Amino acid sequence: MITLKTPEELEIFREGGRRHAVVLTRIAETVRPGILASELNNLAMTLVRESGGKPAFLNYKPRGARRPYPAALCVSVNDEIVHGIPNENEKILREGDIVSLDLGFSYQGLITDMAVTVPVGRVGETAKSLIDATAEALELGVAAVKSNGAIGDIGAAIQSFVKKTGFSLAEGLAGHGVGYAVHEDPYVPNSGRKGNGEKLQVGMVLALEPMLCEGSGKIVLAPDGYTYKTADGRRSAHFENTVVVTENGAEVLTKI
Repeated sequence: MITLKTPEELEIFREGGRRHAVVLTRIAETVRPGILASELNNLAMTLVRESGGKPAFLNYKPRGARRPYPAALCVSVNDEIVHGIPNENEKILREGDIVSLDLGFSYQGLITDMAVTVPVGRVGETAKSLIDATAEALELGVAAVKSNGAIGDIGAAIQSFVKKTGFSLAEGLAGHGVGYAVHEDPYVPNSGRKGNGEKLQVGMVLALEPMLCEGSGKIVLAPDGYTYKTADGRRSAHFENTVVVTENGAEVLTKI
């Protein structure tokens, strides 16, 4: 069921989203060659709690999962697209890697979702282009959000742009509603046709999250039950913001 958030709730979202963005920015600034993914997760736990929030992903059990998610932060490196577990099977970030940092943040009971992809040390031109293209795809998706528009407008804008980049969209992975829970209706795909899908209504809170791949975009699920990877082993990037639909378009909640 799609829910519309109240003006009072949106004030909480704005403050929570601002705090969320500050925390994730600080985590991203800590990325360096040689750091353990588990260190980033520990930092996330500390910063979220110091900021008055709670880690929304920790112990969250999505429908169909065999076990709850065991960390606060998703750390997905290179061919890991999303949901990489940072505190299992020791993961060390190395020079030239790219890493997606995805954090769920609960503030006064309302949840925002945000992700960025950053380079680890110096990376090649293709990696830089992949990161930049994914960030731009998110901006275009946000710009496509209009009151009385449609969910398909978002996917159409992202898909149209990605076709020009030489990269591919990760197949079957998408954005979603968010707020009272980590995942809510509606499903927000990164491809689609303008005018198709649910109507965008004032008060809808959505997590938009394009994921671009160097290769085919086909995905596989790792044995840990959470980490989605590229089937061809090539790199992927991921950016995400939480937005609310307003009379004047999308307001990004996860910003400093």
